[in-house]
Amino acid sequence: MRKLVTLLTIFLTTLSFASYSQTNSGKINGTVIDGNAKTLESATITLLRVGDSSVAKMSVADRTGKYQFEAIPDGRYFVSISAVGHNKGYSEVIEIGPASQSVTVKTIELVPQAKSISGVTVTAKKPLIEQKLDRTIVNVEASITNVGGTALEVLEKSPGVTVDKDGNVSLKGKQGVVILVDGRPSYLNGADLANLLRSMSASQLEQIEIMTNPPARYDASGNSGVINIKTKKNKQFGYNGSLTVGYTQGKYPRFNDAFNFNYRNGKVNLFSNLNYSRNHRGEELFITRNFRESTTKDILTVFDQKSAMSNQSHYYSAKVGLDYTASKKTTIGFVLNGYYNPSTWKSNTVTFINEPNGDLRSRTNTFTRNDEKWKNFSSNVNLRTVLDSAGQELTADLDYVQYRSTSKQPLYSYYYDKFGDASEKPDTLLGTLPQDITIYSGKVDYSKPLKKGAKFEAGIKSSYVETDNNAVYENVVYNTAVLDSGRSNHFIYTENINAAYVNYSRPLGKKWSGQFGLRLENTNAKGDSKGFVYKASENKFVPFVETFDRNYTQLFPTAYLQYTANEKNSFVINYGRRVNRPDYGDLNPFIHFLDKYTFEQGNPNLKPQFSHNIELSHTHKGFLTTTLNYSTTNDIIQQVLEQNETTSETFIKKANIATRNQVGIAISANKQITKWWSGNIYMNLSNNHFKGIVDNENISLRLTGFMAQAQQQFKFGKGWSAELSGFYRSKGLEGVIFIDPIIQVNAGFSKQVLKEKGTVRLNVRDIFAGSVFEGYSKYGNVDARFKDVNDSRAVSLSFSWRFNKGKLKANGSRKSGGATDEQQRVKTGN
Repeated sequence: MRKLVTLLTIFLTTLSFASYSQTNSGKINGTVIDGNAKTLESATITLLRVGDSSVAKMSVADRTGKYQFEAIPDGRYFVSISAVGHNKGYSEVIEIGPASQSVTVKTIELVPQAKSISGVTVTAKKPLIEQKLDRTIVNVEASITNVGGTALEVLEKSPGVTVDKDGNVSLKGKQGVVILVDGRPSYLNGADLANLLRSMSASQLEQIEIMTNPPARYDASGNSGVINIKTKKNKQFGYNGSLTVGYTQGKYPRFNDAFNFNYRNGKVNLFSNLNYSRNHRGEELFITRNFRESTTKDILTVFDQKSAMSNQSHYYSAKVGLDYTASKKTTIGFVLNGYYNPSTWKSNTVTFINEPNGDLRSRTNTFTRNDEKWKNFSSNVNLRTVLDSAGQELTADLDYVQYRSTSKQPLYSYYYDKFGDASEKPDTLLGTLPQDITIYSGKVDYSKPLKKGAKFEAGIKSSYVETDNNAVYENVVYNTAVLDSGRSNHFIYTENINAAYVNYSRPLGKKWSGQFGLRLENTNAKGDSKGFVYKASENKFVPFVETFDRNYTQLFPTAYLQYTANEKNSFVINYGRRVNRPDYGDLNPFIHFLDKYTFEQGNPNLKPQFSHNIELSHTHKGFLTTTLNYSTTNDIIQQVLEQNETTSETFIKKANIATRNQVGIAISANKQITKWWSGNIYMNLSNNHFKGIVDNENISLRLTGFMAQAQQQFKFGKGWSAELSGFYRSKGLEGVIFIDPIIQVNAGFSKQVLKEKGTVRLNVRDIFAGSVFEGYSKYGNVDARFKDVNDSRAVSLSFSWRFNKGKLKANGSRKSGGATDEQQRVKTGN
């Protein structure tokens, strides 16, 4: 506990960006031997810095296998040793400081390499969190509490990432994150992206890359940055694979299974995986709404609503790809992906309609369900060629993506007076909502190393998207379905984005380095909404067509400047301009019902939002990073509530509501506290200010929020390890909705079995059931409070088995394509 307190003390005192002093009198020495206890002459000894694994010094072992480094600055290091015919060896972490100026490393034994490693599984322990110049990396398998979890739950525990009650992902308190899978877009967003991420098992994932200000080669989309989810890949000649089976018990049972098989030999690299998950979750939603008179603001009616919901889905996915090495310089490949995701969402809602004094006026019971099926197919063809011996490189990608969905949503409503007697005839509304989405994308990237460590990059990209959504609603009258012209709508949207970028990076001296980029994007969008509008003079609905065209060209600069003050301290300042375009589904004027009085509707008048982001970060001794950030966003897209006092209806939609300014500070640290205990801590304090007009009302909302995430890992003997993790979020502000504090605690254990070929993991998520979303929204005539109780507390047990035959080699597989934004904006699932 004393060491943990010390860690936290150091953690907070570095806010001043201090600590510049260092000494250069440290010494490190040691001995290397081979597997037969014989000394190794001429082994290569490399002294590396902890944190970024950069080279501090290099040496060669003498005839007796001894080595020594002198004039070592204070800091944390480790030794890497390589020798011909042997596997690499590594030391424990070494710390040079006032109390330990001379350190003797324990003797390192190098294991002779076998000609074949058939039947042997080689595993390397990676740190949970890695901090790079332009991104933070989370190694998924390094966390035991990820067992049995989903990709969305892994994101929720990642530094700076938050997930709201609907599964929307935010980064450092800002929504508008672009999420990629293997560098390619999912073409999903909002609730539909959340559904896909809930369907993906954590066992499929290798890393999470978090970039708040991505380089120019990435699409400019994503108001708060880019998160890239990297799945597992082939890394050896011969064959290898893994099999994972998992069971989770929450309110309902859940299952997830995954199988990966990879084969690499000669010029061919084949990779594939199959996944199945069954997800069954319960949820309770409580909403209280006060309908007020528009002038006096007196309460007219109080709606007290309770919904019991469940969502059951099956997710089947498959991927197969091949890379072919046509020559020493050229590789071509393809990737095929597909999934099938049938689901059923059900909701039983009771709404008590009360007088202002609380007396019951009437009651409405509503049952609705959504039977939905999503089918996806995507393909990628890619090329990589090295143009010369200097490392000049050209890559190209062509992508085709197709989504097809069917959705049937009946809504049954029953009405009762305050005595419980039927007050009017029940009604039935039937909704059929198919969607077809087709995406084409192509891009070419070029890179050229230059003199003095500089590098030039450039590229072009073009994409075309077409969405076709035909919503048909029918009222059942005397057992006959009659078209509801006022709700039915046919929406067709097309979008073409053309982009080009340049990026240049180089050292600017012994202590300075920089990276500068500029991206140009040209957007051409068109929407056609066909439906019916009521014409009072004719007392009937008549056809109408509403069309919009949007064409704009924008520049998106990025800049990084790094200053290495000394061995202990480095600074990075970066700037980027970003855009967040509306999701395809949010532009669609479809209506999705929770009950007769509550529904969600798209908004075809949404405009893109633009933001400027700047960050200043300081890294101390490679383990502690402090970041100051400021951003301003215009025409921010947020979820708002609007009410109709006449019909007592409340509907949710996205709108360009305001300008947002945010200023914040974030601190992250990861430290090896003892040989068996390591810890990671992340804290973020930010102030958000929203100012604008919502539903013809001026609003100005401001809130300072705090978030803390921690993961403590413990490594015991005989293959046992454990982890304790959790997060806390104070009261937050998401547009016009205030969210109450949330806390979650997780714990897990793991055991290596079958000669380290297998791993058994047990995990308990949200032990104290603290992930309850409560909040309120109060502005204009809107006065609502909600409580959403998710099925978040669960126990998971999983078993993973790894097999291989062959030799390890660096992975050259692309496994990713060129579409980097478009898939992100499709909505699938419930």
